[in-house]
Amino acid sequence: MRTSARLKPAPTRLIGTTAVAATLILALSACGVTGTTASTAEATADGPLKNIQVMIPNAPGSGYDVTGRAAVKVMDEIGVTTGTEVTNLAGAGGTVGLARTLTEKGNKDFLLMMGLGVVGAAYTNETDAKVADATPIARLIEEAGAIFVPTDSPYKTLDDLIVAWKKNPGAFPVGGGSSPGGPDHLLPMQLADAVGIEAGDVNFVSYDGGGELLPAILGGKLQFAASGYGEFLEQVKAGELRVLAVTSEERVPVLPDAPTLKEQDVDLVFTNWRGLLAAPGLSKAETARLVTAVTAMHDSDEWAQVLEDNGWTDAFITGDDFASFLTEQDERVATVLTDLGLV
Repeated sequence: MRTSARLKPAPTRLIGTTAVAATLILALSACGVTGTTASTAEATADGPLKNIQVMIPNAPGSGYDVTGRAAVKVMDEIGVTTGTEVTNLAGAGGTVGLARTLTEKGNKDFLLMMGLGVVGAAYTNETDAKVADATPIARLIEEAGAIFVPTDSPYKTLDDLIVAWKKNPGAFPVGGGSSPGGPDHLLPMQLADAVGIEAGDVNFVSYDGGGELLPAILGGKLQFAASGYGEFLEQVKAGELRVLAVTSEERVPVLPDAPTLKEQDVDLVFTNWRGLLAAPGLSKAETARLVTAVTAMHDSDEWAQVLEDNGWTDAFITGDDFASFLTEQDERVATVLTDLGLV
């Protein structure tokens, strides 16, 4: 067994790697689900929100897509919304969707599902669209990553994979469902650093969400894929993919047989998060209206079941707390990408 590269976590859980590869470990204070189903009257003063538009900035099947559609389904089920429309607008790691959101200034009926990947892509794609220009609504969930291979892969363990990867990293394509700067990029970069592979030697192939990543890994175009573990649960259960490692502190209930990186002598923990932004230019009352509806969803038994089914960690914060979190994340991502030489 190899000797792992130990990464010293800072108090804020931003973990810096050596020389080139630095990345984020996010400390999330998850609020507990209350287990109460909110009525329409409790959710909004004037009844359900009608005809809300929810934009998913990745292709169908991505983590944003799964999370966003689950949230919409629960809000409709408990009666805090009605007639909600979900649309996918993929491109540039989520920044096409972010830019579209910013053009909806003053639209109180518009929401964008987003997360760490959009924060990073706003830098690496050199777009003028910034997360800080939108209206923060809520952070919803935290999810660790996983290392996937097809079931017919010759790599039966993480150690098998790393031995082969180290022999010729440039000829060893690895993929993720985010653009450079997103979580599916930062994870393999940090993993490479932890096992002694130079970040510049990593042959990373970017896909716009898990929906595009899945056929690439199943089709043999990649040696392994790095993504949120919840995105490919169905394929794992169907025997099409094998999980060599999860990146959480402990094993996750939905993948009890998948060992953590730390169990396999790689001292690395990595987590992602997802949340909702609204269009810019909203009044306090309009913002509160959306926060109230999303809070009612979060507090419902239905959402608690969604969290359990997907193995997601509740990471709910809203309003000013979410705004402060986004500012902190933006600063950290900028530092990370500078250290990686990507900006």
